[in-house]
Amino acid sequence: MSTAEGKGRLEGKVAVVTGAGSGIGRASARLFAREGAKVVCADVSGQEKETADEIGNSAVAVHVDVVNSADVQDMVTAAVDSFGRLDVLFNNAGLSGRRGPIAELDEDAFDNVVAVNLKGAFLGIKYAIPAMIASGGGSVINTASASALVGWKGIAAYSAAKGGVVQLTKSAALDYATSGIRVNAICPGMTWTGLAGAAADGHVAPPTGEGQVPPQPMKRWGVPQELANAALFLASDESSFITGTAIPVDGGYVAR
Repeated sequence: MSTAEGKGRLEGKVAVVTGAGSGIGRASARLFAREGAKVVCADVSGQEKETADEIGNSAVAVHVDVVNSADVQDMVTAAVDSFGRLDVLFNNAGLSGRRGPIAELDEDAFDNVVAVNLKGAFLGIKYAIPAMIASGGGSVINTASASALVGWKGIAAYSAAKGGVVQLTKSAALDYATSGIRVNAICPGMTWTGLAGAAADGHVAPPTGEGQVPPQPMKRWGVPQELANAALFLASDESSFITGTAIPVDGGYVAR
């Protein structure tokens, strides 16, 4: 328990976390549950069941391809059917794609990266909003990226998709500002997840040393728990007057 009253910061809330099988999603699902939430652990990898099993009775696993409308609708239905409501959606599932110059980027690869990162966030919002309104409101958190705010060499599709997530966040926030629904994004810097080569369980420490530390002012990798902490704040009522923001969680990278 985390508050003076002995209640978690998400006590009584129901949350859906996509990409819950590893990295930021897994850390967030665990943290949300520790803070009192019932959690739907959604992923396409099959590892969502491991996360839900670790959490226990307050979690269910749902196999979800976030670019498939039927899967996303089933994910929202699972939250309502299992726990009676939906209060929080963490649109975290993402795909980095192959690195390289734009002229060498395959069209299908571009489409896939944009679909998972941008269309996936759109579908999550589209189908979660009615359930949140029925529950009296809620919070949507989208995982964007520091690369949505500054240019990064060699990841044009990913940067473009995450830039779209930031603008999707702002538009959705305005659409539902009077409906009791807040929509925000977190923008991770270089974080030690599977996209960066980390083990899926996140138990292996990020590398240190010359040539291994990313060029962030804090001179270290971010870790999934730090992003989960930011998502928890946005999911909780502590951020009740915050909507339409894109918060860098990046060791100072964007501020350089």
